[in-house]
Amino acid sequence: MKPLTLLAISLSTLFAVSTQAALTPNQAKVMAMQSGTQLPYNVMKSDIPDAERAGKTLELRNGAFGSDMAADPRNPNRFYALTDRGPNADIKGQYGKGKIFPTPDYTPRIGHFEIQTDGSIQLINTILLKDTSGNVITGLPNTANLGGTGETPYQLDGQPVTIDASKPFDKTNNPVKLDDFGLDSEGLVALSDGTFWVSDEYGPHIVHFDASGKEIGRINAFTQDSRDVFHLPAEFANRRANRGMEGLAVSKDEKTLIGIMQSSMANPTKKQQDLDLTRIVTVNLETGKIGQYLYHQDKNGNSNSGIKSLGNQQFVVIERDGKFLNQDANAQKDIYRIDLRNATDLEALPSNDHLKQDEKLGLMIDGKTVEQFVQDNGWDALKQYGIQPAEKTLLVNLAKTIHYPHDKLEGMWVIDDSHIGVLNDDDFAIAPAGKNQVTQKYLTPDRIDGSTLYIVGDLDLKAQ
Repeated sequence: MKPLTLLAISLSTLFAVSTQAALTPNQAKVMAMQSGTQLPYNVMKSDIPDAERAGKTLELRNGAFGSDMAADPRNPNRFYALTDRGPNADIKGQYGKGKIFPTPDYTPRIGHFEIQTDGSIQLINTILLKDTSGNVITGLPNTANLGGTGETPYQLDGQPVTIDASKPFDKTNNPVKLDDFGLDSEGLVALSDGTFWVSDEYGPHIVHFDASGKEIGRINAFTQDSRDVFHLPAEFANRRANRGMEGLAVSKDEKTLIGIMQSSMANPTKKQQDLDLTRIVTVNLETGKIGQYLYHQDKNGNSNSGIKSLGNQQFVVIERDGKFLNQDANAQKDIYRIDLRNATDLEALPSNDHLKQDEKLGLMIDGKTVEQFVQDNGWDALKQYGIQPAEKTLLVNLAKTIHYPHDKLEGMWVIDDSHIGVLNDDDFAIAPAGKNQVTQKYLTPDRIDGSTLYIVGDLDLKAQ
């Protein structure tokens, strides 16, 4: 494999192609400069007090197209990018743990972008996500039986977000506002027919949207959900809250969805949710057949925040921590190449004296969930039962090669056989601060974080 370097194209090359009417796939790589190029944004609010800067307000930026990205199947110079659920920050409020939602009616959305000949990025259009009736959704929590984890949505004043925003919270007459169509959107697939699949961190839900953003199908672990076309195995309901299905991909033949969980599941309890074990799930879109595979992270508590296909069984996966490189020289922002051809499909293992399939907990090994078994016995103990995780090989260390400055590496775009683009989630340019407050999110003292595209070249992205 060639040495891993940031693709560098001189400004003279950039200007030389700027007079042409359209970019070729190679010319599109002018974006690959070490500083990256920030996606466009606008300011939603600028009147929120900044908890860490006395007397100042912060900018709540309507950008945040960094939860995931996907190639436009019809134009090599265009890509789609997905927002998060909306601006939010952790809170321990009067009515339990939850999130502050400065703009609780925010609608998660997909942006359609194009790389221009001058190296800038243009937002072509925005697709708001909608429910099955065509009404825009929110990022507010679901009810308990359809993905909710008991999280309470709060306003900036510390009061719950309510059904009637003009009236104070009243458990009986004006209860907390929840949204069974609400998504904490994280994974994105764009199909050649113009439709999209989006996965989220909470359900975890995988939702099919038409070209206008209207829901036309859904997959999750809740058998009582009448919206579902297929169901995930029940153990996926034991996802760690806020660390569900962070990444989503589709096979090259567009017949199979591939999702990866961000972190270990609480299967069966929270004692297992901080391990180095994550699960990959495959869903055949024609039959609903499920496959399950294990991914061995580099260390406990890491995040797998993206997955994209190289072929039908080979993928690239983001594995990261939540650190900033300028605060910790050991911050991890890696992309791995993985292969499922020799990995064990947990769904296909036959039952015997040691292995059983439990309806609620999935594969059991000597009476323990996979998470419990690895926690107690280590990964090597799986081999005696013929269980192998996905093979993984480091593709690129972004902290080393491009000094990746952001905390949340999440979006990924396989451009061709040797180039990959990445985006960060900028959290709408805000961060939690102090007790139940928010502050501006800075990369450096004079640089506010923003969703930024970087392109890395000289990679081996061919299916083998």
